[in-house]
Amino acid sequence: MISKLTHVSIYVLDQDSAYDFYVNKLGFEVRTDAAMGEGMRWLTVGPKEQAELEIVLMPITAGPTLSDEGANQLRTLVKQGAFGFGVFETPDINATYEELKAKGVEFSKAPTQEFYGIEALFKDDSGNWFSLGQKSKPEAS
Repeated sequence: MISKLTHVSIYVLDQDSAYDFYVNKLGFEVRTDAAMGEGMRWLTVGPKEQAELEIVLMPITAGPTLSDEGANQLRTLVKQGAFGFGVFETPDINATYEELKAKGVEFSKAPTQEFYGIEALFKDDSGNWFSLGQKSKPEAS
């Protein structure tokens, strides 16, 4: 039986730029930053409060699993924001929104009340888009 997910990949256009975005703007901590040989780098980050999750900042390069044509197509999709997304959670969306905006994170949607909670939308420096959410507090009865 599978017990948990420990790693997930986000394709990025440039690992150095992604490092800066995820660590210096989003405030994630580096979990692993290791040379793998032949120019490859294993770079993982994650939210400080979620130590069991490693987000792999995966460069889009041709290799054993991706042809040159496939890498070019994937790069185009990532730049367009058309490849994948993620949902991050915060206990105080307004404070986090203001903090990230001050660090240069560009939002396409300011915090807005939705039926599932409060949500804002932003993209990383590669074009991947994310929801930043705060769950609604249950109403007192």
